[in-house]
Amino acid sequence: MIGIENILHNISVKNPLVHNITNYVVMNSTANALLAIGASPVMAHAIEEVEDMVSIASSLVINMGTLSEKWIDSMLLAAKKAKESHTPFVFDPVGIGASTYRTQTALEIIKIAAPNVIRGNASEIMALAQLTHNTKGVDSTIQTEDAVIGAIKLSKKLNNTIVVSGAIDYIITGDVISKISNGNALMTKVTGMGCTSTSIIGACMAVEPNMHLASTAAMAIMGIAGDRAGKMSKGPGSFQVNFTDSLYLMSDEIIKKEIKLDE
Repeated sequence: MIGIENILHNISVKNPLVHNITNYVVMNSTANALLAIGASPVMAHAIEEVEDMVSIASSLVINMGTLSEKWIDSMLLAAKKAKESHTPFVFDPVGIGASTYRTQTALEIIKIAAPNVIRGNASEIMALAQLTHNTKGVDSTIQTEDAVIGAIKLSKKLNNTIVVSGAIDYIITGDVISKISNGNALMTKVTGMGCTSTSIIGACMAVEPNMHLASTAAMAIMGIAGDRAGKMSKGPGSFQVNFTDSLYLMSDEIIKKEIKLDE
């Protein structure tokens, strides 16, 4: 894909501010991942400041992993501000379908401002497409390939890009589909890898206006880092450290050489 190899370079040069309203579990790991690739993360969720943060940020990441009433209010306010300010916005509907509360929250966020990109696992995307409600927390109960049809419909309905992550990552914009086959099985044994993918998408969309291209680059960066970390790791603990190091050592040349992309 032409242009994908320049996105990482542009992140390191521009050092974009990525505003994350995310969950307690992953704040540290996602912030470190963004720093490792050259972005500048801010984890701000107080309702008193989210509008100001969105106004100065290069992109907005909303992740509904740990919900509460005040955080939902902040998410809705931030999404609305992103729409008004034309700030690129990626949404992670964590666990949608597992409870009515989560489903209603996700639908309300999308109603206020259709995200430029939505990233989720197969179950989450299927639930969001209202084709199924069978999810298990944040873990997928459906094969990634099975969510593709739902993702296509959802992308056309919202006029955006849908990323279905799994053993193979699908990036879908209308009828355009790209597949990334990089990654390592240990990624499923470390919490927050999907959330990290969403934040990396946020960094890529901050420097690349083509949302399909930005999302493809982000999933390639994640997958290649997973490939490299897996070769050095004995288990989930060492993998987490090696993964962050692999992000830090990532280059445009490595991406160009090691990406497993089908279009």
